[in-house]
Amino acid sequence: MLVIYMPSFKYKATDINGKVVEGIMEAKEERSVITILQNRGYIPINIIYPEPKKKGIENPLLWLFHRIPQQQVINFTAELAGLLKAGVPIDRSLKTLIGIVEKKKFRKILEDVLISLEKGSSVADALERFPMVFSPFYVNMVRAGEASATLDITLRRLSDFLSRSREIRNHIVSALIYPAILTIFSGFSIIILLTFVIPKFAATFSEIGQAIPLSTVALIKISETITNYWWAFLLSLIAPYLLFYSYTTTGPGQLAWDRLKLKIPIVDVIIRNAEVIRFSRSMGTLLKAGVPVLKSIDIVSNIIINRSIVKSIIKLHDSVKRGEGLGHPLKKEAIFPSMAVEMIIVGEETGRLDEMLLEVADTFEAHLKENTKRFLSILEPALIIFMGILVGFIVVSMLLAIFSVNEIPF
Repeated sequence: MLVIYMPSFKYKATDINGKVVEGIMEAKEERSVITILQNRGYIPINIIYPEPKKKGIENPLLWLFHRIPQQQVINFTAELAGLLKAGVPIDRSLKTLIGIVEKKKFRKILEDVLISLEKGSSVADALERFPMVFSPFYVNMVRAGEASATLDITLRRLSDFLSRSREIRNHIVSALIYPAILTIFSGFSIIILLTFVIPKFAATFSEIGQAIPLSTVALIKISETITNYWWAFLLSLIAPYLLFYSYTTTGPGQLAWDRLKLKIPIVDVIIRNAEVIRFSRSMGTLLKAGVPVLKSIDIVSNIIINRSIVKSIIKLHDSVKRGEGLGHPLKKEAIFPSMAVEMIIVGEETGRLDEMLLEVADTFEAHLKENTKRFLSILEPALIIFMGILVGFIVVSMLLAIFSVNEIPF
């Protein structure tokens, strides 16, 4: 059974004496609020449906508990596209999907969307009120699909786009899991050696009173410092991170950090390829859906992550306005690999820009996987060697001290 919750409306009205009153009222629809106010002797001035995004979602910690998994949005998009293609009306399609959605939060959002549609709102406008779930890219794709009467096809393309984007992100995350686990467990091993094992050896050497090697003395001092001043040790690890995080969350700091990342060997290639994929697939999908080029550039500039590249993307708006196209301005900015830019130029010259952009995304998706694999082939041995040197230094220092005990005359 479908349960439709009662939305809240903000109202402003006046009585017969001209006194203005304001408040919030729960009702099924806007007309019900007007009727209730008139029955109470008020003259409605303004009825506002409060934005759902103001329900505490601004708090990032709350959003972690209320976020909608992207896979659910992808499934919803694909299923809605299938129903519309089968000829099921949009309102009935939404009712059907609301009944099978598992996550309660997402179900309420879809119920709210359905209410807006029943009041005469467009699908895009109804979705736009939930920016934390449906991005500007998503909304504009839907708006273009509605305008061209191809909403089912547009939703299918949107579902494919979201699936491919998620696949790339999961590939990168999966590739970094092993180095992350290796670093964490090696770090814990070193901390255990310094805080539990070495202090016991230090006590034994102290009782013997024998001179020990300099490396062992240094190791014992480090161990004592961490054990006695663990809070300062933690602070020395956390404080730089907090300072770095605070700086990189500012506009200039984020821009400086993004520029630096583009200068790191291998890392810069991975970042540029990832942004090429994001830019090309987004632009290609938007253009194929009928979104104008200038509008597409504005949307894509909000999708690109690296702020340094975003600055160059924003400049494309003026270049396209002057009739220069996409390819040649991109070539001047030199933010993307030459191969990608040349493919985009060919796409413009042949009148197949949307198809060529999607081809660029597919091509560089393979490049990104190869670059990620190459990066990890260097990172993993480097981490193992670095951790091996640290652990080896600890073990050798302790063995030298143990061997020196044999020199004690009895």
